[in-house]
Amino acid sequence: MTGRAQLDRATAGLPAPLVAIDLDALEANLDDLLRRAGGRPVRLATKSVRVRAVADLVRARAGVVGLMAYSPWEALWLAGAGVPDVLVGYPSADDAAFVALAADEAAASAVTLMVDDVAQATRISRAAVAGGVTLRVCLDVDASLRVRFGPLVAHLGVRRSPVHTPDEAAALAAAVAALPGLAVRGLMLYEAQVAGRPDSGPLVRAVKRASLADLARRRTAVRRAVEAVVGPLDLVNGGGTGSVAQTAADPAVTEVTIGSGLYGPTLFEGYRAFTARPAAFVGLDVVRVPGPGYATAFGGGYVASGPAGRSRWPRPQWPAGLRLTSEEGAGEVQTPLRLPRGSRLAVGDRVWVRHAKAGEVMERFAQVHLVRGDGLERTVPTYRGEGRSFG
Repeated sequence: MTGRAQLDRATAGLPAPLVAIDLDALEANLDDLLRRAGGRPVRLATKSVRVRAVADLVRARAGVVGLMAYSPWEALWLAGAGVPDVLVGYPSADDAAFVALAADEAAASAVTLMVDDVAQATRISRAAVAGGVTLRVCLDVDASLRVRFGPLVAHLGVRRSPVHTPDEAAALAAAVAALPGLAVRGLMLYEAQVAGRPDSGPLVRAVKRASLADLARRRTAVRRAVEAVVGPLDLVNGGGTGSVAQTAADPAVTEVTIGSGLYGPTLFEGYRAFTARPAAFVGLDVVRVPGPGYATAFGGGYVASGPAGRSRWPRPQWPAGLRLTSEEGAGEVQTPLRLPRGSRLAVGDRVWVRHAKAGEVMERFAQVHLVRGDGLERTVPTYRGEGRSFG
């Protein structure tokens, strides 16, 4: 895989800050994700890449069935670019987006919207009726683990859908199906407490085992309950990079989501089942040397969303041994770095950092440089570079 010297050569002469994607590492990560899926179809979550050229590279592989967008406007844009199957992974209350989707017959047939509440579905229904089309929807069902301790119930996982039990899912399916202009296409149960948490200790691993055992029973029961109301479903989505193999093994699932594992960000280290190769790097140039043992780079303040803390900071990768300072961290305009003992950096030297998440950092750049070995293959726009911002 590409190292510091190769990245330096591939991007020599390019102004920084910049993003470089190591295509060899990305393709190796994709191979591993498809292998772990064991032949189960996979869907790419676009928020984890936010570069259409990368999404196209992934979509071209056998076994990739479509994209998971994070906004209805993004889904409309992707469908207009010829993507035939776009699942919006999150609910929305954007009436203007629903109206625009209903007004585009081709997009309406390509896009599936997400709901977990009749209030969302009612908005979509109004747009579908006004547009004279049928819009497809997917029901988001909570995949978190609930553990009862007497009268108390512990919720282990993220706070997503209010729908948890098979009966609740069936009731939502009946209410949604009764609305004019809507067709229930499928289900999503995303087990974030398994897919998105590294195996950091015995307690986390125990929660993961219990969650998978719960879902092995509950996902099948939810699917049966919903199909008893609306008929056969052609989409049951689950999982993520951290749980591809486990989710793919569930016979109730028709497809598994992949995304962050392509870039291999720092938050996706520490899984026992796989190792994602770092594939996305941010290059920063040293612009001052404030004193012995320090160097200051231009830019670098790319802190990831989520609970505030060091795990969300960008991590210096090369030269080895660089550290952010605890007093300033990663700055919006400049980032001071602490050097290992005995080392020096000069003005104009390039340092490389990795983001804690995957596609999120692409919102800060208009283009990315696709490199292979020490050569630059091409430079392509990000969503932002194409003038698109979806929140």
